[in-house]
Amino acid sequence: MLVGRSPLMAELRSRVARVAETNFTVLVEGESGAGKELVARELHSSSARRRGPFVAVNCAALVETLVEAELFGIEERTATGVRGRRGKFELAHQGTLFLDEVSDLSPAAQAKLLRVLQDLSIERVGGRGVHQVDARVVAATNRSLPALVEAGRFRADLFYRIAGVEISVPPLRARREDIRLLADHFLDRYGGHERRALESSAIEALAAYDWPGNVRQLARVLERAIALSAGPTITVADLPGDVTKDYRALLLEMPDRDDSLRAWSSRYVRLILERCAGNKRRACEVLDISYHTLQAHVAYGGMARPVAKGPVAATATAAESPARATP
Repeated sequence: MLVGRSPLMAELRSRVARVAETNFTVLVEGESGAGKELVARELHSSSARRRGPFVAVNCAALVETLVEAELFGIEERTATGVRGRRGKFELAHQGTLFLDEVSDLSPAAQAKLLRVLQDLSIERVGGRGVHQVDARVVAATNRSLPALVEAGRFRADLFYRIAGVEISVPPLRARREDIRLLADHFLDRYGGHERRALESSAIEALAAYDWPGNVRQLARVLERAIALSAGPTITVADLPGDVTKDYRALLLEMPDRDDSLRAWSSRYVRLILERCAGNKRRACEVLDISYHTLQAHVAYGGMARPVAKGPVAATATAAESPARATP
């Protein structure tokens, strides 16, 4: 299930629904932990192949000498002590084959995969006959395939074979408004019989973090919080320090700086704008404010003190004084 109500998630769900109706090869792109396999499973469960198998292969874990046997199968008695078995392509017959981290395949494995993708016919190791398979291929990568092609590390013909129908999974930091929903989802999943809830400050701390490990990292952080929390309410203290440090620096220490509300709001708006790569429209959506309000905060931010490290003066500057703040 794709969890989230942000515009990016609405767009992702719409694209998945449209692509699921086809039988084309799909390339899913996104950072590690963003949910590429979840998208692949959604494509499968929403397609006419939903009653067939979903077979996932971690291409990064394939041993070079066993790639053919793993993907295409091996015949009985090909070597002493070897038992015949079907490969992943045959196991995915009338279903979906998910090739995760396809960019990690060796050049030799890429050539073998290209040959099979052209007509979906495989030949088992040690076999003489050709087996036709009916499997939809969904490939995924956390790296830029065009850049790898340019560097000569990924075959251009294989790239053009699997690219064309592409789905990009947004990182969690680009859809912070979904963090609360995702957190509630994981608390329901991992919380057991006791219903867990997040303190409002804990939610704010999660939203202030950049999540380099994306949704997968969020899930692990909440597992840890459930294990360490003393009661049904998860607080900032139950979260890892590396996750909460920005929140503590930005929000919890603000009273010690004697900041006015206007100065604090301006600093927070500028932080969100920075995290939206300067995209003011996106920042307005995240902050749920108008463009005019955003501009006012940014303009005021030019007068606000920079966030200081260590002790700060106890008296606000005249520029930050509420009496001089312009409404």
